Amino acid sequence: MNRRTPARFACLLSVVMLVASPAGARDGDDAVEGVVGPYGERPRYDEKGLTLTFPEEAKLQIGGRLHVDAGAAGLSLPGLPGAFPDNVAVRRAWIEPTLTIGKDWVIAFQYDFNDAMLPINDAFVAWKGLPDTILTLGNMKVPFSLEWLQSNNDTLFTERSLANALVPERRFGFAVGHHGQAWTAVAGVFGNAASNGVAGDGVAAAGRATWAPVMEERETLHLGVAGIYRSRSRGDADFSFSSQAEAFLFGRPFVDTGDLPGVASVSRLGAELAYRNGPFLVQAEYIRADVERFGGLPGFSFQGGYVEGSIVLNGEGRAYALTPQGGTTYATFKSVKVRDDRRVTRGGVGVFEIAARLSAIDLDDRRLRGGTERDVTLGLNWYPESNLRFVADYIHGRVRPGAAQSDALGSAPFSVDTFIGRMQLYW
Repeated sequence: MNRRTPARFACLLSVVMLVASPAGARDGDDAVEGVVGPYGERPRYDEKGLTLTFPEEAKLQIGGRLHVDAGAAGLSLPGLPGAFPDNVAVRRAWIEPTLTIGKDWVIAFQYDFNDAMLPINDAFVAWKGLPDTILTLGNMKVPFSLEWLQSNNDTLFTERSLANALVPERRFGFAVGHHGQAWTAVAGVFGNAASNGVAGDGVAAAGRATWAPVMEERETLHLGVAGIYRSRSRGDADFSFSSQAEAFLFGRPFVDTGDLPGVASVSRLGAELAYRNGPFLVQAEYIRADVERFGGLPGFSFQGGYVEGSIVLNGEGRAYALTPQGGTTYATFKSVKVRDDRRVTRGGVGVFEIAARLSAIDLDDRRLRGGTERDVTLGLNWYPESNLRFVADYIHGRVRPGAAQSDALGSAPFSVDTFIGRMQLYW
């Protein structure tokens, strides 16, 4: 970290508090009341960002998110390379315009200025003209894994669990979602990510179904199953699994299969369980991935899972959201809400949440040594404002590195202790 970093972060923190608490936006419905644009649009600025409401039942919301991480890590074996290339880094810098037309159409787009490889996140058109049904075309999350479908603004920790390495990134495709009073079902067909040109990773069929046998205002029991089958051709891009030990700042993954040769298909199965009672939430998942290869060569099987829990110490628990605006993010838990009287800018202390997680991944199978890892994470979340969050995580991991990382990390097991902090602003 250079000498200018503290000054830069002091300046950044001032800007963050200004954006997180726009006084005019919070004191009334309109931050710019009485202002009308050239097309009749009426602007409003609040914790959801800048919203333009047009006379013809159209609304444009311009949101975004900024996640900045800082941390340190230590490895138990001497002689291993430094864990973090940088101790401070921007994790995400998104702009997120969403256009809603009437009651039936939603056009969403997310662009990450910090990701040179996959900058396009959500980029879809959704139609809601049929009862309890959403049709979506574009780049979106494949319907798989409760943890993955939750927004990264809402996850309990700075990063998702080790098991998330077995979940595909967003892909371009078509999805149909339907829901009842306590159940959801989503299915779709997907190619590659939009940033990768849609082609080059085969074609996948995916589906997820959830049921909440208990779904009250303060109590929810969630059950879910999901599956993906992806068929690939010999000319498709390389395929692999790897995990960066639940911290973005690590310079390399600790467990890594390396490029798997001749992958003909990949099947994934996932099971979900979650229970919420007031301020208490616990959720768990198990994921299995099976790889088949061309020419009758032996395939591979990998697995991972986690169990995590949280308690909101001085506020309401996380709400359960059955349906999204568009896309595939059905049946997820949202972020902690901050009442006006608890906001720091209104004389409160914010809302505090403590969390713990145990997660594991196993990328070893037959003669392939991709590595194994077990992590225990303790976390503290502070929400001083409704769209501002500070996260502090301690992660203790036990790693047996994969062969793909043996040149840098060797083959002996080691432990890693990581401290990660995040400033998270979203609007």
